[in-house]
Parts: sequence; structure tokens; C-alpha cells
Amino acid sequence: MASKLPSPCLDVCKFRLDGGRCIACAMTKKQKKGYKALSKNKQRRAFVLELLGQQAAAKSARGWRRAYLRKCAKKGAEAPFDQIAG
Repeated sequence: MASKLPSPCLDVCKFRLDGGRCIACAMTKKQKKGYKALSKNKQRRAFVLELLGQQAAAKSARGWRRAYLRKCAKKGAEAPFDQIAG
């Protein structure tokens, strides 16, 4: 069984981007709370993929992908990046 996919949060939590988004992960406070409620990895993967799209559209959180990949490796989880291009 694969390890639980960790939160996209990088523990920076400075909400200074447009719409009150975090400068590190581009999530809003509401999204951060919502992720915690997701219990299945399938839901978590979908959330992370949606977040990647959100980051790309806003051209924000440029270093997030690399940092999240390291976080997943540390937790023994596979990041869902293989499901998207780039």
C-alpha cells in the first residue's frame, strides 16, 4: 500500500498573493482546511493536480513542485506529477 499523500502545504503560510493565496503553495486558507478533510489518496491526488493547474494559471509558487517532490519522497509517497506534462 502506498503511503498517504502529504499536504501540499510547505509550512510557510504567508497569504500575500491575489485572492489571499500562500506565497509558497498558492493555496487559500479554505483550501488548506479542505485538504485536511480528504481521507482517500485518490481525492488527495486530484486536489494536488488541481492545485498544479491553479499555480500554472496564476504563474505562482514556482519552487513548490520541487519542494513538494522532496516532501513526498521523505514521507514515502509518490507525487502525482506523472499524471501531467512538465
